[in-house]
Amino acid sequence: MADSNFIDYVKIHCRSGKGGAGSRHFYRAKYVPKGGPDGGDGGRGGHIILRGNKQMWTLLPLKYNRHVFAGNGQSGSGGRSFGKDGNDVTIDVPCGTVVFDAETGEFLCEVNDDGEEVKLLRGGRGGLGNWHFKSATNRTPRYAQPGEPAIEKTIILELKLLADVGLVGFPNAGKSTLLSSLSAARPKIADYPFTTMEPQLGIVSYRDNRSFVMADIPGIIEGASEGRGLGLRFLRHIERNAVLLFMVPADAEDITREYEILLSELEQFNPQLMDKQRVLAVSKSDMLDDELMAEIEPSLPQDIPHVFISAVTGMGLTELKDILWAAVTDERNQIATPSITHRPLDGHHRVREEDEFIFDKAPDMPADDEPEDEDFPEDWDESWDMDFPYDEDEDTVD
Repeated sequence: MADSNFIDYVKIHCRSGKGGAGSRHFYRAKYVPKGGPDGGDGGRGGHIILRGNKQMWTLLPLKYNRHVFAGNGQSGSGGRSFGKDGNDVTIDVPCGTVVFDAETGEFLCEVNDDGEEVKLLRGGRGGLGNWHFKSATNRTPRYAQPGEPAIEKTIILELKLLADVGLVGFPNAGKSTLLSSLSAARPKIADYPFTTMEPQLGIVSYRDNRSFVMADIPGIIEGASEGRGLGLRFLRHIERNAVLLFMVPADAEDITREYEILLSELEQFNPQLMDKQRVLAVSKSDMLDDELMAEIEPSLPQDIPHVFISAVTGMGLTELKDILWAAVTDERNQIATPSITHRPLDGHHRVREEDEFIFDKAPDMPADDEPEDEDFPEDWDESWDMDFPYDEDEDTVD
């Protein structure tokens, strides 16, 4: 996966901008000996925003941009001059991107639509200048609010492909061959296991110029939930699929047993996958005659539709597309986005090389962004509350 352009899992470090401090400036002019307070407010810190982009299909740009920092707000100044707001940073991500907290694995948000924007980290609010605190009993407030601190977080971005039908099966079950037969996709096909190392999408044409999207993921084996083979890393791509197409080759020792193993691995990954519509396709059926198919059919699971197919000869493909189209268009299978439960990340679902990535933290903001001494209290403390002005009796500014 290191040499591939398809990146579906990346870990980055984000930091929003901190708010600028309010000014405690007093108006000074000739013939105006007591001009009064006129310190302006500090600017807002920049936000970190995620935006969906339908032109993107991979998280590759973020793999080489591990640190995302928004701009800091500038301090206020005299004449009620407000500080400049910090620059927001907008991160373009493919549609279907899910965000998790890298420390806890907790689900944070997701971006599904083109142009959709999600505010990931909020910039700190700017502090109020001293002119806000003047009153009839306090003509010379010598204090102003500091800006709110920045929010810093390490996050994990996961891409979950948007498709109608997801292919599930053991290695060499014929998934890639079926996708190449039904669509214009050209996945790698060979006679050894795990030829598919990354998910593939294909558009399957149907009658009356209709179509649906099919997703092929790398094969899984028994024990994949414990990290065997390629593990369950790529199963995230079928969490959004309306229909799951299980593929078991006709030369398998026990077709029903292999189907149950696949079903068990999916349940360990995300129990919500058990609620999806399932279809069973017995691949490589061109090696079977009518008598063998009639003998095998009673032993197949009777609770789901099944069909004998051969991607090489085209056997049963029309019937398979009819079954899939009926399942995809069934209103009971139209899963709304809010109903998808994204399981928290755990040790089996993480990518080791990403989690072991060492972040080289960037230095703090440059010195020229710091407020001037004349506008900033010497006893400034970030713990000061932004919501309440200081107590007049506790003013310690000289």
